Amino acid sequence: MSQSKTMSNERNLIGYGKKDLKVKWPNNARLALQIVLNYEEGGENCVLYGDKNSETFLSEIIGAQPVNNDRNMNMESIYEYGSRRGFWRLYKDFTERKIPLTIFGVGLALKQNSEVCSAIKEANFEIASHGWRWIDYQSVEEKLEKEHIIRCYQEIKEIFGNPPSGWYTGRCSPNTRRLVVENTDVIYDSDSYADDLPYWEIVNNKKHLIIPYTLDNNDMRFATNQGFNSGEQFFQYLKDSFDCLYKEGKFFPKMMSIGLHCRLIGRPGRNESLKRFLDYVQKFDDVWICKREEIANHWYKNYQ
Repeated sequence: MSQSKTMSNERNLIGYGKKDLKVKWPNNARLALQIVLNYEEGGENCVLYGDKNSETFLSEIIGAQPVNNDRNMNMESIYEYGSRRGFWRLYKDFTERKIPLTIFGVGLALKQNSEVCSAIKEANFEIASHGWRWIDYQSVEEKLEKEHIIRCYQEIKEIFGNPPSGWYTGRCSPNTRRLVVENTDVIYDSDSYADDLPYWEIVNNKKHLIIPYTLDNNDMRFATNQGFNSGEQFFQYLKDSFDCLYKEGKFFPKMMSIGLHCRLIGRPGRNESLKRFLDYVQKFDDVWICKREEIANHWYKNYQ
């Protein structure tokens, strides 16, 4: 088999193409809006958990360097802000507005904060798996990644009474999707940024649903180079994305994902921009604000 044919079998660069897909959301909504809150605090790299170095990713310390074989107290406390204060600021606003959330929960992080887990259950937020650890699995041995996938799946089932219906590792490996399909009963995963609509893939001869996520409509850009410098930039970017997809939705309805992190958007100086965006979208009657599992269930029912 030629190299070009091998590559074409491994990647789908066409998708729905020029014809697009005419989707009908519940109540004829022009847009399905889905908001994710990532709960990672307590699952990140830390020598207390047996890691070789401290965390470097998605914090107030842009371009942080790893502290090898020792603790980075600044990094740890920045992450702790997310679980101690950021989560509760967001929880209060979303429950008061009665807006559904999907929680991408890291297994070890959830295990260490029973009060947060109880709040997630009481609010009836969806809990999807975000892996056992908030680490980069790119070079992790397949055997260990498999163990982590099974452990997280079982931990969420134990804490919440039901296993997760969805999966998002984030810092995934080429093996992640196959291992998730082989070792769990999730009905979708979101380790893709490839479309504005869900789509199917065949994984080990099994039809598997992908609900794409986002790295641009995401508060992570407050903590990256060429990112958002102010809440106003975040608000404007979300609004522009929403307005574009809402206009397209008159003829071809789409999905919009938003990614949030407790330690990032949970900071007071950023949180107000999120509130302004929620105020804006809640004025629309023809937008379906939903959980990710609701999108999955709708897709299974109507677009097999």
